[in-house]
Amino acid sequence: MNSENSTVFKVEDIAKMLSISRNTAYELVRSGKIRSVKIGRTYRIPYSAVEDYLNASVEDGII
Repeated sequence: MNSENSTVFKVEDIAKMLSISRNTAYELVRSGKIRSVKIGRTYRIPYSAVEDYLNASVEDGII
């Protein structure tokens, strides 16, 4: 498995990567637009979920 593909991020990391607010990143995660796993009180987002979100956004013409 490629180590880049096994990377997981925190919501704050996703917010920085996508240049969006922390609140917007949490909204995307809670709504299921970005897949995540909740561990305790924190969300973890796999690299593949970020790729999927970006690909879907391009296809929908959002980006």
